[in-house]
Amino acid sequence: MAPIPGVDNENPSSSASLSFENHRLLPMLYGEHDAHLSRIEQQLGVNVASRGNHMVVSADNAKNVAAGRAVLESLYAQLQDGREVGMAQVDAAIRMAQHAQTGAVDQDALPGMEELVIKTMKKHVRPYSPGQAAYIHALQMHDVVFALGPAGTGKTYLAVAMAVSMFMHRRVERIILSRPAVEAGERLGFLPGDLKEKIDPYLRPLYDALFDMIPPEKVQHFLETGAIEVAPLAFMRGRTLSNAFVILDESQNTTATQMKMFLTRLGEHSRMVVTGDLTQVDLPRDVKSGLSDAIRKLEGIEGIATTRFSDADIVRHPLAARIVQAYDEWDRKKKNNS
Repeated sequence: MAPIPGVDNENPSSSASLSFENHRLLPMLYGEHDAHLSRIEQQLGVNVASRGNHMVVSADNAKNVAAGRAVLESLYAQLQDGREVGMAQVDAAIRMAQHAQTGAVDQDALPGMEELVIKTMKKHVRPYSPGQAAYIHALQMHDVVFALGPAGTGKTYLAVAMAVSMFMHRRVERIILSRPAVEAGERLGFLPGDLKEKIDPYLRPLYDALFDMIPPEKVQHFLETGAIEVAPLAFMRGRTLSNAFVILDESQNTTATQMKMFLTRLGEHSRMVVTGDLTQVDLPRDVKSGLSDAIRKLEGIEGIATTRFSDADIVRHPLAARIVQAYDEWDRKKKNNS
């Protein structure tokens, strides 16, 4: 990076100058009608002025300027590596820069971003928020990982990606994906079809993640051979799960007994990931969630990691994060008035 010719750079607290060498990458960096630059300005409170391949980022304080510069440099580096940069990548870079400012996630404790890339059969999966970066690092380093947080934060998606990656590299022999079919209760018998057809609707999110990581014909082959198993939680009882990557999704809907049963299935050379959102418990009011019970009893034990996501880690449509925030604020007001 080089300063823009003729620009006064004596006040680094209010502006920063950048220069990008590859002119062909600039349209993708700026976005259609400069949409990417507009999003950076809006979200970080900066002004981005461009002239050719030179840019100046300015703001009222040094932190915002540093964040804006970090975002632009990160996006340009992605383009240099041949990666696509769209609005999702822009938003991800903004989140990373914002969290680096607040220190919400200890960036120094994490490896480089390239070490956090999960390579699957169809795509490379990268963290889109500091929370996701910490989660991927936990998945790499620990045998049991709990992931708590709202929908849209990538809890299940990243766990499935890591499972596929470890399966591809023969670090595990099989993948086992499970969910409690709480919504069905004792009414499964009244649903049409055979057992598989009855439980598949509750396991659909896991299938969706699999098809995003593995070609459809291979998914079908692995399901038929048992290399990948998708089953309700009740099917885990009495088994020892060795040489496997095991994921329990929607675990807030387990009872304490079910959670203990699941966790004690852990066998040799296996990994377990338990995901859930404690604000979305569908159990009867007098039944305690097995997820909250497990966190209380097991957090801090060597070999077990817990990642807590917030609405800041939601990587779906930006409105999804604001919806979560609105619901949380409503719940807080309700509790305070009760």
